[in-house]
Parts: sequence; C-alpha cells; structure tokens
Amino acid sequence: MLSYRHSFHAGNFADLVKHIVLVEILDHLIKKKSPFDYIDTHSGVGLYDLGAAESQKLQEYVDGIGKLDFKEFPELARYFQVIRSFNESDDINFYPGSPSIAKCFLRDQDKGWLFELHPEDHDLLHNNFSEARNIRVYQKDGFDGLKALVPPSSRRGVVLIDPSYEVKSDYDKVIDSVIKAHKKFSHGIYAIWYPVVDRQAIVKMERGLIKSGIRDIQRFELGISADSAQRGMTASGMFVINPPWTLFDKMSKLLPKIAEKVTHINRPVYKCEIIVDE
Repeated sequence: MLSYRHSFHAGNFADLVKHIVLVEILDHLIKKKSPFDYIDTHSGVGLYDLGAAESQKLQEYVDGIGKLDFKEFPELARYFQVIRSFNESDDINFYPGSPSIAKCFLRDQDKGWLFELHPEDHDLLHNNFSEARNIRVYQKDGFDGLKALVPPSSRRGVVLIDPSYEVKSDYDKVIDSVIKAHKKFSHGIYAIWYPVVDRQAIVKMERGLIKSGIRDIQRFELGISADSAQRGMTASGMFVINPPWTLFDKMSKLLPKIAEKVTHINRPVYKCEIIVDE
C-alpha cells in the first residue's frame, strides 16, 4: 500500500503543471502581508537528486523539466528562480518537490504543514525540514491531517492534495476530503493534482466537484499523448478551487507552449477550463 516513491518520477511532465500552478498560487498569497498556511497532504521527501539511482532508473525528468529551456519561458521566471535556488548552475541536478517550493515562499508569519505516511520518505522529509521553525512534518495520513487543520488560524492559505492514487479509493477520498474541508474553510485555495490513467475516474472526480455546489473551480491539464486504454499515465492535471484571479489567463497562454515541448504526438495535449464559475 505504501510502495509509491516520487523519487522515481521527480521533475517529470506531471510535476510541471503541478508546480507551475503551485508557484503562481504561492506568489499570489505573499502579495498580502497577512499570514497564510500551506498544507501539503502527500509531501514526499521534499527535494530530489536527479543523479540518484531512483531518478536515473526511469529518467522521467528528461521529458519533463529537461524539455524546458529557461530562456524560452520568461513567463516562468519565478518557477525557474525556485529551481535555481537548489542548484549551483542552470544545470538541474536537484529538483524541488512541493514542500521545498513552498518553503521558498513562506515568511516568518506563515506556517507549513507537511504530511507523509511512507516511513522512509517521512524520515527524509523530516531531515530536509528539521531547521525550518515554521514548518511541521508529520508521519500521518494527509487526509486526516487536513481534517484536523481546517480552518487554519490565519484564515488564508492553500491546500495541495496529490496522492499517488495507487489506492483506487483515493479518487473518491480526495473529493470527499475537499468537500468536507471546504465546508469549514470555504475561502481557502485548494489545488488537487490528478493523473490521467483512466479518464473515467477523472470524469467522476469532476462530476463530484460540480455536484458539491462548490463555486470557482478551474482545471489545468498537460499530456504527453491522447487518452488510451493502455497501461500508463497519458496526462495529469490540477483542479483549483478559488484560484488567483490571474491564474487562468496565465495558464491559458502557457499550457499550449509547454505542451508543444512535452507532447509526444503531433498535436499538443492540454486543457484549460473553467469547470464552475464564481
């Protein structure tokens, strides 16, 4: 049940859409001086060595972050700035996971809450953030952690939910957890990552969000190929609830450009949609 290790997949095409969206959200939150909370339900280890055996086994970063030339994407300056802060040159030897990305934005008044259930990954995560005074790390189910933390005392913040979905019930559990959290913390930003392995599972998630009555939901998706009945992830995306007002316009321009770099077929594969209006 705890076999998934993100170290085998760090920096892949799925990380691109997830982390670009996350950077835009965090950059929006720090525009106000008031504190905010960052809640990461499935944190991983936080930082990944792309030269390590795990990353080298699949080398998925080659078709992900390896496809983006910094000079061709000036609109991603903040995202690249974060990545550079973990590397000594423009060569990307270390790729930051979502907790490390968030740490770059968290100020003294802000708080980070990181959950990771995998024992080994939790220990690595704890070591990576042991000196961060405003970040707490827990070896605990992230869904339970979210339930206990909302609403945060700051009444501002972002919740990132990105399980591996290797447990099929996670598709339903994600939507159920978001609906319950939103009832207690309706003004929070919720960023929900999903893999497209079975499109019908994602359609069901979307229908669940629409049926919930939650307003202001957008979707951003990036793919390497068309949907397929064959084994493997063909695309991944983010449902974002209460997105920053600038996010849709920026992603609608960015996704076609990124898709041209990473899609393996002749036409770019992406989605940029308003699922539910404000």
